[in-house]
Amino acid sequence: MNMKEKCIQTLIETGVVAVIRVNDASELLDTTIALNKGGVKALEITMTSPGALDAINEASKKLGDEAIIGVGSVLDPETARMAILAGAKFVVGPVLNREVIRLCQRYSIPCIPGAFTPTEIITAWEAGADVVKVFPATKLGPSFFKDILGPLPQVRLTPTGGVNLETAGEFIKAGASFVGVGSALVSKKLLAEKDWEGMSALAAKFIQVVKDARKVMK
Repeated sequence: MNMKEKCIQTLIETGVVAVIRVNDASELLDTTIALNKGGVKALEITMTSPGALDAINEASKKLGDEAIIGVGSVLDPETARMAILAGAKFVVGPVLNREVIRLCQRYSIPCIPGAFTPTEIITAWEAGADVVKVFPATKLGPSFFKDILGPLPQVRLTPTGGVNLETAGEFIKAGASFVGVGSALVSKKLLAEKDWEGMSALAAKFIQVVKDARKVMK
């Protein structure tokens, strides 16, 4: 199994990708460490956060094999390449950009572009996406995943937007390969209070919700 396959396997097995978007660059490293302590191995640092590239580099060195650091909010191949060179092990975008997919294929890095409609989803998959991010999943809900995977069972899907402790398990039961969790996990309240232990505890709850959902499916 090569590094790309191992990364995808980790994303799927742990079931939770933390989407980290903060306003203060000094919070990025502490946030990644806290989430990792709670059992979240896949940490997506968004390019909309100040100091994102430096944080990707620092977190990759600090956490080593304990986590896989990815980059989010990627709109173009230039940004993807900079993040990969900084240490990003997977690339996530809010939209479908074929050039980003090709760039990731060149470096053998998993690419997770965003899509919304059935046509966009299959277009992304046929373009070489390793997983397709349904975004925003807020209004669509878990039932959308079940509906899509009926005719398209070969596609790996993940939701971002609207994923919380109440819905995470439902998305998994509906067929999501894993869930992307943003503000429901990296909460403004916990950040403001620098409550890293609280964030670790919350991360552990999300991991458990996914495990429980998968037990029901067996």
